[in-house]
Amino acid sequence: MNIVDRAKAPTPKFFRILRTVGLTLLAVSGSVLAAPVALPAALVSVAGYLAVAGGVISAVSQITTTIEPNDDGTDA
Repeated sequence: MNIVDRAKAPTPKFFRILRTVGLTLLAVSGSVLAAPVALPAALVSVAGYLAVAGGVISAVSQITTTIEPNDDGTDA
């Protein structure tokens, strides 16, 4: 199964929730990074880390699928 097939395949419910959490982290950190006011350096640094974490969580959750066994007992 190549990456395009994995992205198009149905995603299990847990990973759909996890993908939504990752996208939320990404959106919140993006708004903190783009804030027009001066924020403490620690807050901006944490927002950068949250942006990376949210992106990774969302990407991994999107390509996770359920592997169905074949008729002969091997994985697809």
